[in-house]
Amino acid sequence: MPGSKLPDGKFTSLRDLFARTQRELTRLLARRVGPDHAPDIVQEAFLRVMHRNMTEEIADPPAYLRRTAVNLAMDFSRRRRLETKIFVADADACDTPSEEATAEQRLDADQRARLLAEAIETLPPKCREVFVLRMHEDVPQDEIARRLGISRNMVDRHLRIAIRRCRNAAR
Repeated sequence: MPGSKLPDGKFTSLRDLFARTQRELTRLLARRVGPDHAPDIVQEAFLRVMHRNMTEEIADPPAYLRRTAVNLAMDFSRRRRLETKIFVADADACDTPSEEATAEQRLDADQRARLLAEAIETLPPKCREVFVLRMHEDVPQDEIARRLGISRNMVDRHLRIAIRRCRNAAR
């Protein structure tokens, strides 16, 4: 009978595995990564299991799925911490002139903006495209990877290169 558990405890389909575990996994991950991100991570875990057809290769598909989802949540949290370090500027390092900025401060800010624009223009094309999508259009990194047909790790690498070059240019 499709969509049910066999007497030995195995699931007969991924659809059944999904139906029986989705809600519990989403609740578990919501505590770890927040309710906005949990459904996406659960979906990614199911996709990974589906692509590898693990229901036939492992003894306990729900446990394997849970471990996959928890690992993805840990990866997500690690990326968030890294993004916070990379993308959250120190309040003292803010280059935007205040309303009371002196003429010298405005000139300095203008020069830094020009240097930053030049640094962006000198980036390799794919690196520049990733940087612009993320920083100017606020496209999530997973979406950038999908749009450009590259891995999430490659998106992260392009961003690190671009940010390093921009920081060096603005010094």
